[in-house]
Formats: sequence, structure tokens, C-alpha cells
Amino acid sequence: MPSNLNPNIYFEDRQDASRQLIDTLPLELLSQNETVVIGISEGGVFFADQIAKAVDAQMDILLTEPILAPNNPEVAIAMVSETEEVVMHKALIDAFEISEDYVYGEAQRKYEEEVLTYVHKYRKGNSLLSLEGKYVVLADECVETGLTMLVALKSVIARGAKNIYIATPILDHTVYQNLLSVCDEVFCPHKIQDYISIEYYYKQFEQLDFEAISSIIKSHEIKNKEAKQRKQ
Repeated sequence: MPSNLNPNIYFEDRQDASRQLIDTLPLELLSQNETVVIGISEGGVFFADQIAKAVDAQMDILLTEPILAPNNPEVAIAMVSETEEVVMHKALIDAFEISEDYVYGEAQRKYEEEVLTYVHKYRKGNSLLSLEGKYVVLADECVETGLTMLVALKSVIARGAKNIYIATPILDHTVYQNLLSVCDEVFCPHKIQDYISIEYYYKQFEQLDFEAISSIIKSHEIKNKEAKQRKQ
């Protein structure tokens, strides 16, 4: 529930948000199956880490980049992922009269110039973990329009995920309804009307820096290697 002092505050901090999120998850189901938790943004890495620890699962990050409207660089009209999947916001593309050729051209440029850079930055160029036949939890710090989550869904489906769940502390209720139709379940403690901005719902909210994100990813890389060696 929101704070009594400020009706818009749902979380004290990230730790509080992660505890509330984990309380909504089917921990036994995820623990008993081969599960991979994927942070689909830099902010999502923190929540993916917390979930992976709670269910003793492997964890990874999926890198994506927005494609921006040429006449409004603050508006994302599509997303491209490191698996080269693209998802478009059709209503915005039509409203701005943007051609699909432009979107795909920008997607290729963003993939080559930015996404691959982040893959090397965070995973030293290594591929995403194998998802074939696995339970996959897509975690993010919030879901606004759903574009990032949709391209992540498309990416893990293409890589053979068996069951796909979405986990986030807070999201817009309309987006929640839309996502329910394209995954196995959406776990979220707070589904709200008229989502504004993530900082608005926290008492204390600090962005994660590169060192913090890299440290989380590195710790799971070590754990993933150890798990792979035990299976050999």
C-alpha cells in the first residue's frame, strides 16, 4: 500500500521493492524447475539478482536499445534487442508518419553501434545464457509502455524458452492487461492507473552505476560457470 504521508509512495527503496515483488512470485515452482532470471535493463539487473538468489536460479542481462522518432528524439517508437529482434509501437509510427524502412534501418544501426557495445561492456562479448526448454523470468524495475518487455519476450521466445514470466515491482494497469496475453503470468505487487515515472513511487531512489551492475553480473557469471561444471 502507498505511504500514509504520501499516497504515491509504494516503496522505501529498491530492497523494499524487491521484497514486495518476491512475495508475489511462485518460489516453489521456480525453484523446482530449471529457471533463468533475466534483467531486461540496467535497473532490472538488481531485481533479477534478488529473484535469482531467492529461487537459486541462473541470472543474465538482456541488452536492448530504443529507436527514437526522428522528429521527436525523446519518444521511443521501437526497441531492438541483442538477439536482433525488433518491436514497434505501431500507433506512434503511424501518428508520426514514420516508415518501417526507417525503423529497421535505425534498428540495425543501434544494434551495431550501441547494443553490441553494451554486450562487450557487461558480458565481454559472450552470448546470452541458453534458454532452450527453461523457465524464464523477465525482470525489470518498472514497465511503462511495455516496449522493452515486449522485445525481451520476443527474444526469449526465439531462444526456445519453455515458460515465460514477467516480474516487476510496479507497472501501468493497462500495460499489465496487455502483457497477460503474451506470457504465462505477470507478477507485480502494484498495478496502477496513469503511471508517471519510477522515481515518483519511491521514498529513496538511486540509479545503479556501472560498477554496481557489473559486480552483480560478474557474481552470477561465476555461479553460472560453477553450475555448468557440476553438470559435466
